[in-house]
Amino acid sequence: MCGIVGYVGKDKCIPRILSGLESLEYRGYDSAGIAYVVNNLVKITKKQGRISNLKENINIDEESYVGIGHTRWATHGKPCQVNSHPHRVGKVTIVHNGIIENYETLKNELSDYDFVSETDSEVVAALVDKLYKEEKDVKHVLAKLKDYLIGSYALGILIEGDDKIYAIRKDSPLIIGVSENGNFIASDVPAILEYTNLYYLILNNEFAVLSKDDVVIYDENGQISTKNLLTFEGSREAAMKNGYEHYMLKEIYEQPKVIMDTIKEYISDVDTLKEKMNGLEKYEEIDIVGCGSAYHVGLVGKSLIEKYGHIRVNVDIASEYRYSDHIYKDNHLVLVISQSGETADTLAVLRKAKEDGIDTLAIVNVVGSSIAREADKVLYIKAGVEIAVATTKAYSCQLIMLSMIAMYLGINSGRLDESIFEEYKSLDKLINDILDDTSDTESVAAMIYKNKDVFYLGRKIDYAICMESSLKLKEVSYLHSEAYAAGELKHGTISLIESGTPVISIITEDDIRLKTLSNVKEVCARGALSIVITNEEVLDKDVYDKLILVPKLHDLVGSILVVIKCQLIAYYVAKLNGCDIDKPRNLAKSVTVE
Repeated sequence: MCGIVGYVGKDKCIPRILSGLESLEYRGYDSAGIAYVVNNLVKITKKQGRISNLKENINIDEESYVGIGHTRWATHGKPCQVNSHPHRVGKVTIVHNGIIENYETLKNELSDYDFVSETDSEVVAALVDKLYKEEKDVKHVLAKLKDYLIGSYALGILIEGDDKIYAIRKDSPLIIGVSENGNFIASDVPAILEYTNLYYLILNNEFAVLSKDDVVIYDENGQISTKNLLTFEGSREAAMKNGYEHYMLKEIYEQPKVIMDTIKEYISDVDTLKEKMNGLEKYEEIDIVGCGSAYHVGLVGKSLIEKYGHIRVNVDIASEYRYSDHIYKDNHLVLVISQSGETADTLAVLRKAKEDGIDTLAIVNVVGSSIAREADKVLYIKAGVEIAVATTKAYSCQLIMLSMIAMYLGINSGRLDESIFEEYKSLDKLINDILDDTSDTESVAAMIYKNKDVFYLGRKIDYAICMESSLKLKEVSYLHSEAYAAGELKHGTISLIESGTPVISIITEDDIRLKTLSNVKEVCARGALSIVITNEEVLDKDVYDKLILVPKLHDLVGSILVVIKCQLIAYYVAKLNGCDIDKPRNLAKSVTVE
């Protein structure tokens, strides 16, 4: 979950690497460092903390034209300067993203080396140095690495006395950018967009040699691999804040556009919908698998697909599903959800399902990502680049995608007709209305931001939305927050309610409205500070201290409006508490390790 950038070319490397690292800081911000070549010698500067600390301690005008950089999210070893990347052992300097599972075994076998850090990455550097002494050829070393390393890795490598960058990947993302003035390695495309939008994808166990004038990519056997040069269609400006105080706020406000972009891609007419979704009706059972917010959106999808598609749906956390036994039906689908398309546990689930001969479908945001390439079928959301660690617009686009799957199944079965399209076409206006007046969500934030505990209550889809809303509040504001099924209150949860405890209740489904209101009365009787988010006026004003109303829509789309209200509450609570909203402590954007 770290960020890697490297550059070799005709221009000074340090400004380019720093710029790229700043674009990738959402992937890790415990420490940052750069290794760069001056007069055939590798120099290293690295600092604990944010990239700004590194910038203050490095000479950006250094006459260096080849270098590699890294921004870290700690896995092996605490955040500190000695554990920071790059790591140098002998003639080899590396930056690494991923986790080496057998590093302790390798470390014992490399007894001739004196290790100074707690990291698995330094062990990789020692291994490469040892193999290089034996092989005398870096390409031979890279072709052999897969035989030694167990786990995931993207590596950028410098060799003392060499003016090239070497790169290799397995299960961690890495791209190769090309431009007239030089070539790049990077964990993600935004890191290079200031200089080029042309890039190559390298696949598992492929490796590359970059010089200032050339890029050569090799397959896992060391044979030259022919690649298509890809063009990124977005702009770097799209990933910038554009005047918003935080990326998270910018991305919340981008939701009307990206949701409609996703909708228009699939339901411009019924024939387009059938073309995109064709075949989904054949499945008897669907397993939806994801991590974090992707898991939560799967819970919403379960309710909608079962209601309108009459297909049994199971929803699992990827890190649990991959280690569990499964009983598959003849017509079974594993549907995986990942914003980045590189989420390690979700990718492992996909691969296991394919090994078992089960059909796979992926909902992803990043074209050409590992999950997108390996799934049998892909449905792309149109969220664009998402920088804030806490997802907002990607979650909403995933939710609308699952809604459209349920809609397709409903139309196919005759439970819905094409008139349902109209429910989707005015969503952008309704969302913009919410975003034009945030006074209600700011008011709620002011009511709760000093509390130590916040609870969310709901049933069915509302409960799934509560889980996501609670996670968002925890992620960005560090308040302790939990979501509970409202009917479970009397089975233990209500013991946590005391005078002034904020309880946010979501009530949008008519068939359980009165049941949930009864649960709200129970917490009010214990002195809770009651906040109700609903799509229908609540006549009994004794059940809430603050009421937030959203328009009443079809259940296929109505939860979108509630989600956005809750995203805003989380944002404003974090802002009032002075939190680092875009880069919450201990979190990183793309979870490419288990």
